[in-house]
Amino acid sequence: MTGVYKSETIEKWVHDKYRRYLAHWPVANEQLFIPTREGETFVVACGPIDAPPVILLHGTMAMTAMWMRELVTWAEHFRVYALDIIGDAGLSAPSRPSMASKAHALWLEDVMQGLNIQKSSFVGLSLGGWLALDFVIRRPDRVASLVLMTPGGIADRNILVWALPLLLLGSWGARKVRERIVGRSPADMPEEAREFLKFSGAIFKGMRPRTEKPPPFTDEQLAALAIPVYVLLGEQDVTMDSQAIKQRIERNVAQSELGIIPGARHYLGDQSEPILDFLQRVNGG
Repeated sequence: MTGVYKSETIEKWVHDKYRRYLAHWPVANEQLFIPTREGETFVVACGPIDAPPVILLHGTMAMTAMWMRELVTWAEHFRVYALDIIGDAGLSAPSRPSMASKAHALWLEDVMQGLNIQKSSFVGLSLGGWLALDFVIRRPDRVASLVLMTPGGIADRNILVWALPLLLLGSWGARKVRERIVGRSPADMPEEAREFLKFSGAIFKGMRPRTEKPPPFTDEQLAALAIPVYVLLGEQDVTMDSQAIKQRIERNVAQSELGIIPGARHYLGDQSEPILDFLQRVNGG
């Protein structure tokens, strides 16, 4: 593929602004490029080197900067590795292999090998949740525990029915789609958060969306999970059926915990404390 952005100008603007966020990372960190079979993967590593590892996988049309607030809490207790997913908005390679293949699991194995990690906990949001589930199903020996925030592949909704007509209306329609997915910004939002929201909106407008729908997971695959799993959902999520996800997880995953955030859509807000509590209980740290 030629790239994930609609133009080189947009890509340069986004990456330049992203690098400014990286230059002001809130905790001491290492910024690494790990070679993989899909090209280089950008990783921000922070927290005590000898602490239990936690790998973060962001949602689509995003990058590691989305974790900047939450990982301040997690990096006090864990060695946190925030990855830029390949084929997405960050600095990793623009490769988008088929999601119906084992390619993404092999990519994650390459990243873990490059970081010298034998086994790790994973925190995945949306597409990142799908990637984490796909990986643990294929390589259960490499995953210690799993946190899934509004994960794909369990009970997805077809948003194109209402989103596509809006997207054809240009910038106004794209803004309305984004508002329906993540909700409107509160009037008292801090200026720093408002600025990042504008940055996210520019990414949403300037990227080529993924066209491949992630394959759904079967009940048998979910039932095979033999690790602690914590699932967080938004009560009013329009991209997936939160109640159906809850029912499938409760029915199939033996070591599961669930939380539905009242009033939340696909964006759940800062859930760093409950996630830290789960990670510490099941992994130590």
